[in-house]
Parts: sequence; C-alpha cells; structure tokens
Amino acid sequence: MPPKWSLGYHQCRWSYDSEERVLEIARKFREKGIPCDVIWMDIDYMDGFRCFTFDKERFPDPKSLVKDLHHIGFKAIWMLDPGIKYEEGYFVCDSGSKHDAWIQKADGTCFVGNVWPGPCVFPDFTQSKVHAWWANLVKDFISNGVDGIWNDMNEPAILKAVTKTMPKSNVHRGDNELGGCQSHAHYHNVYGMLMARSTYEGMELADKNKRPFVLTRAGFIGSQRYAATWTGDNVSNWGHLHMSIPMILQLGLSGQPVAGPDIGGFAGNATPKLFGRWMGFGAMFPFCRGHSETGTINHEPWSFGEECEEVCRLALKRRYRLIPHIYTLFYMAHTRGTAVAAPAFFADPKDPNLRTLENCFLLGPLLVYASTMPDLGSDKLQLVLPKGIWLSFDFDDSHPDLPALYLQGGYIIPLGPPLQHVGESNPSDDLTLIVALDEHEKAKGILFEDDGDGYGFTKGEYLLTHYIAELESSVVTVRISETEGLWKRPNRRLHVQLLIGDGAMLHMWGIDGEVLQIEMPSEIEVSKLVSSSKEHRRLHLESIKLIPNVEDVSGHKGGELSGTPIVLQSGDWSLKIVPWIGGRIISMVHLPSGRQWLHSRFEINGYEEYSGTEYRSAGCLEEYNVIQRDLEHAGEEESLLLEGDIGGGLILQRQITIPKDNPKVFQIESCILVRNVGAGSGGFSRLVCLRVHPTFSLLHPTESFIAFTSINGSKQEVWPESGEQLYEGNLLPNGEWMLIDKCLGLELINRFNVSNVYKCLIHWGRGTVNLELWSEERPASKESPLRISHQYEVREI
Repeated sequence: MPPKWSLGYHQCRWSYDSEERVLEIARKFREKGIPCDVIWMDIDYMDGFRCFTFDKERFPDPKSLVKDLHHIGFKAIWMLDPGIKYEEGYFVCDSGSKHDAWIQKADGTCFVGNVWPGPCVFPDFTQSKVHAWWANLVKDFISNGVDGIWNDMNEPAILKAVTKTMPKSNVHRGDNELGGCQSHAHYHNVYGMLMARSTYEGMELADKNKRPFVLTRAGFIGSQRYAATWTGDNVSNWGHLHMSIPMILQLGLSGQPVAGPDIGGFAGNATPKLFGRWMGFGAMFPFCRGHSETGTINHEPWSFGEECEEVCRLALKRRYRLIPHIYTLFYMAHTRGTAVAAPAFFADPKDPNLRTLENCFLLGPLLVYASTMPDLGSDKLQLVLPKGIWLSFDFDDSHPDLPALYLQGGYIIPLGPPLQHVGESNPSDDLTLIVALDEHEKAKGILFEDDGDGYGFTKGEYLLTHYIAELESSVVTVRISETEGLWKRPNRRLHVQLLIGDGAMLHMWGIDGEVLQIEMPSEIEVSKLVSSSKEHRRLHLESIKLIPNVEDVSGHKGGELSGTPIVLQSGDWSLKIVPWIGGRIISMVHLPSGRQWLHSRFEINGYEEYSGTEYRSAGCLEEYNVIQRDLEHAGEEESLLLEGDIGGGLILQRQITIPKDNPKVFQIESCILVRNVGAGSGGFSRLVCLRVHPTFSLLHPTESFIAFTSINGSKQEVWPESGEQLYEGNLLPNGEWMLIDKCLGLELINRFNVSNVYKCLIHWGRGTVNLELWSEERPASKESPLRISHQYEVREI
C-alpha cells in the first residue's frame, strides 16, 4: 500500500543541481497554484556520484533543505544506484569490502565496471548479509530527512560495455534459498528487485511507522511488494506519448499497480502541445511524474507558455480531486490484487473491438479517453465505448488536450477538493460523490480512508464506506449500505452530483452519513438541462486558449524545421519526404513505370528508420530538421540532408540523393551520430541499432517474392507464405536483394554495403513486405557512429 502523498504529482529532472534550484522549483509550484507533492534529486546531489554522500557545495545541508520543503508541503526523493565507487577511503566502499559484499568475476576477484563515478563495484544482493548491510546504509541515509528512494541503473547498467550490463560469467554467492552460488546469467533478471527489497527494508528499519516509497527501474515478478516502477528513459515524441498508455496497462496486468512514464519525455525537447497533451492524460496514471534529462530545455509545467501551463494546472487539479477514488483503488489492489489502471476491455471482455484500443483506460468504473494524435483533440475523437451506460462529465474544465471522462452506469466515485498537495487534506473536507445510475436505476461505490501512511489500517484503523443510490418514484436516494473499520465518520458535508447525460448533473448537499434524496425533474426539464450543458460546453471550448502548434523548441543550429512535404525528382525517381514525422519517405515513384513502391500514410509506414531493435523506436516519429537542400535545376545533385534529435545526445542523420551520374538509382546514407553524451559515459551513448524499415506495397501478392544470393553462395527465394525471415552471418544477402513482381515484369533492387549490415529481415503483411537492414547493436561514440549506406533501382526482368 503506497503512502497517500505518493499519489500526488512528482517533479523530477536530471538534475536540479543545487539546494537553491530545488527550492526555486518548489516555491514556483506554490506561486503558480499548480498541485505538486514531491521534488526528486538525481545523481548530481552526490559528492562525485558517490552513493550515500552529498556534495558539500551544492547540497551542504540536506536536512535543512528537506525541512524547508516539508514546510511548504513537499516530500523529497533521492537517488541511489548499485554502482559503488571503487575507492579506498570512501566509507561505503571500505564497509562493503569489509563485509565481502561485492559481485565477483569468475576468477574470484571483485568485478569492477564503469558507471557514473568511474570504476565501481556492485553489491551482491543475493546474499542475506549484503542485503542487511545495504539496508543499514539506507537506514542511516534516511536520517538526513529522506522521504523516498529512487533505485536507478539497477539492471545493473554498466557504461562502456557493449551489452550495457555486467558479464554473464560473473559470480553471485547467493543464499541457498535463492539458488546458491550461480552466474550472473542466472540472477540477472532478479537483481533489480533484490536491490529494491533491500532498500525498502532499510527504510522500514529507519521508521516502522511509515510506509516506504521506493522507485525502481529494473524489476521482476513480485517487485510490487517493494517498489513502484516507471517505463524507463523514453523520448519526447508522439510515438512514446502513445506507447505510454499500453505500457502502463501491461505493467498493471503483470501485477505492478504503481507505474507511470516520464511525462513529457526524458530524452529530447518536448513541444508545448506534446507536453500539455502528455500531462493531460498522464495526470490520470497511477504514478504521475514529470522527468527530463540534462541538456534539454526546462520541462516544468510553466516552461511551455501560459496555454500549456493552464492545461497542466487543470490536469493536476483533476488528479487531486480524484485522489480519494485513486487511493481507494490502491486499497483494492492491496487487498484483492486488482489493477488500478486497467484496459477498456475489462468493462466488456466479450467485445473484441475494445481489445485494440490503446488511447484509453479504466480507473475502476471511470473511463479515461485521450487523444494521442497531435492534430486531434479529445473533443474530436470518435469514441468506442463498452456496452452499457457511460455518462460523460468534467469539472467545468473541458479542453481538447485533456482526456474525456466517462463514468460507468451503476457506479459511484468519491472526490475531494482540488488541493495543492495531499498534506492539505483534512477528514472534515467536503466529500463529493459522482453518481451514474445503471439501466436498473441503481449505483454503488466505495471510499477507503485512513491516516494515509503507516500500518494502522492493518489493525482496523480505517473507514471503508459502501455507498448506494437508487431511483424510486422519481426520487434518487443516496445512502450508506455498510461500513468497515474502527474509524468514526468525520463530521463533513456531502455533495452528490447525479449525472443525467452529456455532462449535465443534478446537485444535492447534505451531511455524510445521512440519507440524501434528489427529486428527478420531468423528462422535459432533463432535456433542457442536457441541452444547456451541451451549449455551456460548446461556449467553454470556444473561449479557451489553445496550446499553439509550435513544432520545434530547440532545433539544431543552422537547421530549419520543414512543415511541408519535400519532393526530390530527377532521372527515374520522384520521392516525397515529410521531415516533421520521422523524416519518412511517403512516396517512392519510379517514373518510367509509374509504379509507387511504398505503402504509406503521412504518419505511418513508408520508409522509416529507428535507433533501436524495438519496432518504432526513437527516430521513427521525431521532427527532423532540414539541414541542407540541393536542387537539380541549380546545377546540383537532387539531395536532402535531414537530422532528428533522438535523445541522449544522439542524432539520426539521413542524406537522400539522386546522383547526377547515375539517375536510375537513389541513394540513402544514414547514420546515428553522437553530438554529446552525459557525464560518466566515457563518450559512449546508450545501446543503439540503426534499423532501416521500408514498407513496400505488393500489387500482385501471389506473384511477388524476394530473391538474393547469400554470402555463402546459396540462392534464396522467399515467398509471402514463408512468414517472417531473419538472415545474418553467411546467410546475409551478398550486397543486394530484389523484390520481384512477375506480373509487372519489374524488380526493385536494394543494394547495400555489407560491412554496415548485421541482419536482414523480411516481414510479409497483407499486401505489403518489409525489407529491413539492421546495423549491429552497440553504443555509439563521436569516433564510431553507426552507418548504413544503400540504394534502390528498378529494372525490367
């Protein structure tokens, strides 16, 4: 059960690098009336990135800092990584060596790997003695006023390593109950969870009357017992915004209820529209945190103009009003194992259409429906609702960048006031119940209340109230059906809002615990109220200030973001490129035959490139800058140079050229370049892979196939019925492969530099085929970028 304060909004950045900056951010939240509960400290609070230490110049008095934060209603969460600087005289290293705490190499010596501080050793959390040693370090660390701990890099991540983690041959001397002495390959997947458990139990040692709050990047089945999690280092683009919803739902279905993404995106610069939209529905996630990396523009809610700031304020006020409901859902998750955020098909498992929805989710009976498309607000969505009654409502705050809210008929949800932080709440605050009757004119709901921290609730020190509503003889009666727990009901007012359609509602005030009755108006009066509500909402939407479509915030110096498709035409080819959505090629017409080879829409398919092995990873949807454009009629080769910022100091660069000396082909030179990387990385980026992903259309699927000769000399013919095929090593095409259409008598030849390509993948779809080129997967540096050089030509057969 998480502490209630952790359900508020969390503001984080790598890094708020001084006590002064931390307090400046916290005070600005209060000045601007934007709700927030937590400020996070990333690695720069440490002395030389040494865990359990504080930089004496920038964070000289952490206790005083936390006291100041507490005074204005903020908690403070601090990062702890597993990598301990290997340095004699550093008390954690000396203590760990004394306890023989470190993971070993196969030869029995300590494994040393590079992380932020430089050479580091790593605790072997598979041993109970190491678990206890770490827990005691955490206990002492908490005495500085630490409210929560963030375990990052705990896969464990190793910099300057091709695999980004430690060798599989490393040795853990685990307890017998865990499996005993085993290789790292055996324990790798549970390492993060074991660290989180040790951290959690250290916080318990520090104060048994508080619920620990730990956030972990790595986890395993059962991690939810010790820590929340987030979805890792995402990118500020619309693709990652969209993915955040299914990722949270999948974590919830896997048993991790406290989960959320880095709202706004960690790597790269968000635009006002992107940030506002992400905050709009991110404020509804179980775990709600904004986070961004060093070197990016500021990503606080007020950093993108007053229109975006207002959307963020409205979104977070919604969240804080819903905290009584969300906290109740966490109690249900704790006692019954139910998901806090669930997919829409949970409302009707038999409806297959609901299983494809990725832009909505359930918070109990509350359906949150968001738009994840940049040019489509929630007010223009074509909604697919589960069967039954679903009634819309808002807080007089409708906005295209906020999600639409629907309450399922037959349910009641509790609301509180729009606080600035959870600590402002009082049991005597007005309680609001939103009621949606079902087809039988009934509704039910629950509210869980306790101290919000500690474990008194396990001893009966709580109040669980079951509310019911029923319509009889034109009167809706709202009352309590049963209660649980030892707590007495607070003396407070009760506000019932009965939904009657299209956002219209009837209001009644009373005292919580007493019976409230609402007399239903006539059908004509209901119709008038609904019409009035719709007109009020229309006028409200017309009056609001929309977030401007500012598509580029930073931009590479000398670059210009294009907002119109660019046409390259020369020789045999006419190409159309859209820089603002992944720099994708959306049209690839062979002029002599008139054949359009690509299967594409503006926002998907066509010719795409990614920076990872994952489908549609960074590079796919970023806004690309046009760095150079050469025109044939100006005496140059027809060419275009694009760059997209894919975060972490990385640039995906693509040059498309129709050569003057060979206009039958067009050439693509692509590479992942390192512009700058973070401290302690040794000049190497994260693990990346340049993945070329064109989607070609098949006019005659049964008469089309792929042909090539492998490096080993074998002849290959690959037809659609073969499904997906992967080729590497000596089976790679020896520098070219062909898509052949026997009916047209044409072949599209894709030639490539074999030294650049590590894998080739063929994937057949319905009337489409992908011919993918993959580089090796490794960190990049300024001296060793990843490159793929290839070209296309059409020939008659």
